Amino acid sequence: MSASPAPRAACSARKLATMFLVLLKIGALTFGGGWSVIAQMEQEFVKKRGYLSQEKLLDIITVGRSLPGIMIINIGVLFGHHVGGVLGGVLAAFAIAIPSIVTLCVVALFYGSVKDNAHVQRMLVGVRASVVPIVIGAALKLREGALVDKTAIVIAAVGFALCLSGRINNLLLVLAAGVAGLIIQGRRATR
Repeated sequence: MSASPAPRAACSARKLATMFLVLLKIGALTFGGGWSVIAQMEQEFVKKRGYLSQEKLLDIITVGRSLPGIMIINIGVLFGHHVGGVLGGVLAAFAIAIPSIVTLCVVALFYGSVKDNAHVQRMLVGVRASVVPIVIGAALKLREGALVDKTAIVIAAVGFALCLSGRINNLLLVLAAGVAGLIIQGRRATR
């Protein structure tokens, strides 16, 4: 017997509310940019709540990273859409953006008086350093779903070298890697 629409809607509303509050918390308490946020999203929504698989999160990250605009907002919208459709996408975007907007407004009010403060500068050294292990940890966790065979490893290595050279736009890199995967995996499938 299938569930009636009312309990399904209530469950969906509960899931949307949980998603909104968790993303609001992540947006407010995660420092270091998009990759730090992704590490927290993976912890909260893949491991803790099971809202999506590691592979689905990797797909969302890949698409969100490839689109123009703010990477983490793109990823948030795609994730929110996965959880709750269009409303979920809108709620996710607001949940991630609101803490940054509020923080930036407060910082803008006091920036002139603290920008040269030695204590603030020292604190930022520590905050910047703490971001490195968070980003590396997220990348190492995501590699399991991304580097599934030798082809993926070669594409990743070439892409990494191109990123380090700074000679290719990220969007072109993603498109080229997609085409390479399509061609190489397509040839394997026809053999």
